[in-house]
Amino acid sequence: MTNKKAKGKKGTLVAIVAGTKTEQVIEQVSKIDSKKRQAVLEITLDMANSMKLIAKKCFPKAIQVTDRFHVQKLALEALQEIRIKHRWEAMDRENQSILQAKSENKTHIPQLLTNGDTVKQLLARSRYLLYKSREKWTLNQEERARHFFELYPDIKTAYSLSHQLRSIYNTNNDKNVAMLKLAHWYRKVEESGFKNFTIVLNTITVNYQSILNYFDNRSTNASAESFNAKIKGFRSQFRGVRKIPNF
Repeated sequence: MTNKKAKGKKGTLVAIVAGTKTEQVIEQVSKIDSKKRQAVLEITLDMANSMKLIAKKCFPKAIQVTDRFHVQKLALEALQEIRIKHRWEAMDRENQSILQAKSENKTHIPQLLTNGDTVKQLLARSRYLLYKSREKWTLNQEERARHFFELYPDIKTAYSLSHQLRSIYNTNNDKNVAMLKLAHWYRKVEESGFKNFTIVLNTITVNYQSILNYFDNRSTNASAESFNAKIKGFRSQFRGVRKIPNF
């Protein structure tokens, strides 16, 4: 399912097309009256090159805006990858400890942190708190984060980078200020040495202008993405929809 949200002089146009093949989508969207498509001033989309081509062909006068949530998602995924790497290492250490205890005919007793988690559990249960800003943590998450960041300062740094990117989007309405803060964020990413965050940085560089265009009108594709998710959820719940009249 492909969806795009476009803004024109008198409102918003949402186009929903089955499939993601470029030619197929262009063919369907081109059925919309040419004058209406020419009147579109702005279009929000993800960073896929196919979507950029579709937007250029179907809405030639529209400014392309990279949806902020796709950019933030990259940073969150980079953060979670660091957590997952540590989790696998913790699982391996625990397995080795259990095997050693068995070989010595002893009972393995896991070491617990003051909140009752083992290190492996801490790494698994900290997944969701990394998606939130600090002020939205529960008391349990605050305690877990304290242990988490003490044991893994690299994750604390990566969380800070992800949060700073979110903050740039949340607190800046001026494009020039956003440019300056992104430059500072670039420097911090380079200093961190995280390979996956460097990939995020390079992706932002490739899409830099369309990302900055967000700060003109703060347009997002959230409503179209939400509707798309509901359709997918409906289809999943009923294991597909073969006979539309039945529904």
